[in-house]
Amino acid sequence: MVKIGIYGGSGYTGQELLRLLLNHPDCEVTAITSRRYRGTAVPDLYPHFRGLTDLEFMDASPEAVAEFCDAVFLAVPHGEAMDSAPRFLEARKKVIDLSADFRLRDPVTYEKWYLPHRSPELLPEAVYGLPELYRDAITEARLTANPGCYPTCAILGLAPLLKGGWIDSRTLIIDAKSGASGAGRTLNAGTLFCEVNEGFKAYKVGAHRHRPEIEQELSLLAGFDIRVIFTPHLIPANRGILSTMYGTPAKNVRPADLIEVYREFYSNAPFVRICDEGIVPSISSVKGSNFCDLGIAVDDSTGQILVISAIDNLIKGAAGQAIQNMNIMFGLPEDRGLGLVPLFP
Repeated sequence: MVKIGIYGGSGYTGQELLRLLLNHPDCEVTAITSRRYRGTAVPDLYPHFRGLTDLEFMDASPEAVAEFCDAVFLAVPHGEAMDSAPRFLEARKKVIDLSADFRLRDPVTYEKWYLPHRSPELLPEAVYGLPELYRDAITEARLTANPGCYPTCAILGLAPLLKGGWIDSRTLIIDAKSGASGAGRTLNAGTLFCEVNEGFKAYKVGAHRHRPEIEQELSLLAGFDIRVIFTPHLIPANRGILSTMYGTPAKNVRPADLIEVYREFYSNAPFVRICDEGIVPSISSVKGSNFCDLGIAVDDSTGQILVISAIDNLIKGAAGQAIQNMNIMFGLPEDRGLGLVPLFP
């Protein structure tokens, strides 16, 4: 039984980790922390856990939490994991970080989009936690950097095209839409009900800090530097991301050919589902699951390639993927505890 600590467990991602781990047959959550809710029983903050756990939030140092666990999920804000991760590693615990602190390989790039990095010596060791691309490296990792939600959706959608040279990398456009839970649980006027309901808006246009993460991984896939146009939007939904990606084909293609390319590329990926020709994904088909659904088409008029990618931002975009990484790090079946049928309607 793997003993698990959730460091920073009072937000949406932390509670989703707990929800999934309570049903994981090989894990036991032994500690969950929150400075703000210290001493509060988890069901008192999240009533849907009533009768399912008697855990209380604790405010404890990494060293204290490490005494209770074999692995820790860092669900803390950006900028905090870089301080706590080294301390858990020194205690010989495996770490899965859900913040952005170890996703970007270049500390200069991280500083540009976030703040100066205080543990740059760990960046070369951190493995980018997208199992469909880095499964072998994750197997040996002590520190896994769980990808962002938008990057997960976009990278999985574009990886086969770039790896196989099917698309002109100079023309990539990523048009992404996310539910309001992607902004977290902290009070924010922009995600209040009256601001989101019946609304649909773009935000951080040309300046979203997930873009360098997307460009980093797409560049590694292609073997040369790639720049993308990435525009995120907020939709009136609780959860889910739908990304529509456009690009010019680098060679003559038919939808059927590309679908076969995708099926071959993801033949060993239990959580990537490729739609048949003429079928496109919907966030309603992945809600509550760890699946990424991909649909591929070619525009009849322009010849442009279109890829539609859908995930649940809190699961495949955060907690579910983190557990998928933990499974791999501990030699467990990759889908252990994640056999979730999507919720519908």
